Amino acid sequence: MTDFIEEEIDDNEEATEQELFEHHRFVVDKGQVMLRIDKYLMHKIPNASRTKIQFAAETESILVNEKPVKASYKVKGNDVITVVLPHPPKDNHTINPENIPLEILFEDDDVLIVNKPAGMVVHPGYNNVTGTLVNALAWHLKDTSFAKEGNIRPGLVHRIDKNTSGLLVVAKNEFAMTHLAKQFFHHTIQRAYIALAWGDFEEEDGTVTGYIGRSTRDRKVFTMVDDETEGKWSVTHYKVLERLNYVTLLECKLETGRTHQIRVHMKHIGHSLFADNTYGGDRILKGTTFTKYKQFIDNCFSIMPRQALHARSLGFVHPVTGKDMFFEAPLPYDFSTVLDKWRGYNKNVIEKIEEA
Repeated sequence: MTDFIEEEIDDNEEATEQELFEHHRFVVDKGQVMLRIDKYLMHKIPNASRTKIQFAAETESILVNEKPVKASYKVKGNDVITVVLPHPPKDNHTINPENIPLEILFEDDDVLIVNKPAGMVVHPGYNNVTGTLVNALAWHLKDTSFAKEGNIRPGLVHRIDKNTSGLLVVAKNEFAMTHLAKQFFHHTIQRAYIALAWGDFEEEDGTVTGYIGRSTRDRKVFTMVDDETEGKWSVTHYKVLERLNYVTLLECKLETGRTHQIRVHMKHIGHSLFADNTYGGDRILKGTTFTKYKQFIDNCFSIMPRQALHARSLGFVHPVTGKDMFFEAPLPYDFSTVLDKWRGYNKNVIEKIEEA
């Protein structure tokens, strides 16, 4: 009932959106005697224990006539029962546990928080079957009851891009996974990113909204579209943290979590992320034509040859204790080094203006 499955993705199109997938659908016979839904589903779903079904009901994953019900609900004739879970119903990859070091900020019996480095793919895909975060987590969690129950994939309910660094929450059991997935689905998870974008922003804060869909020219690239049938609704809130003349340091908070959302939104408003080679940020977009400036930019690109985006903070309700949890991860070395270089460059520019 609950194998951890993810659709095949390319190495640079890590999806961040949270969806619920229909795994089972039953129409109750007209002559069905009234029976608790957990008992009913035990006979309908192969290898599904009553405990698992009750977990699914507690996290509103069992719907009757499109409304969530409790495990004690009594089914009746013509009821339409669906079971929805936060992962696709088919498995395309075998996960090989790999002993890859992880930076784990927190761990208990139910969840763990990992700080992913830039360059690490989250989920195995066509071009990346080893060395991913999932391979590392499969090793780390191999002795848990979760793995022993036959779940081949760790409980990741969200992703960040390969070349984005920062925080991810991982579920260590079925109940935690479904509970966390519900929080993502209802947009109650708190996520804040730090981004360095080209250009100076007119306002101190703002919101970017619109539909995001795949580019018709390149399936690995996403873009803003006008037709809601060709994209998914997206919302990013941003505020200026620091102005550095030709670039701006931002905090971005996600209301939705679409693929490449922040990167697409910043490009859309004319502020591609610094060093983002997919969305045009890997060339000089603001500044001077002086040779020394070009050398400065090339030096920054060599230090951080990836988009300047870091998932800094993550907040959620603990699936078991009900307590509010909040975690932060500092900027990694490449990002902080480039940021300091921009601060130094900006200081020199200001001093020359004051001297003139």
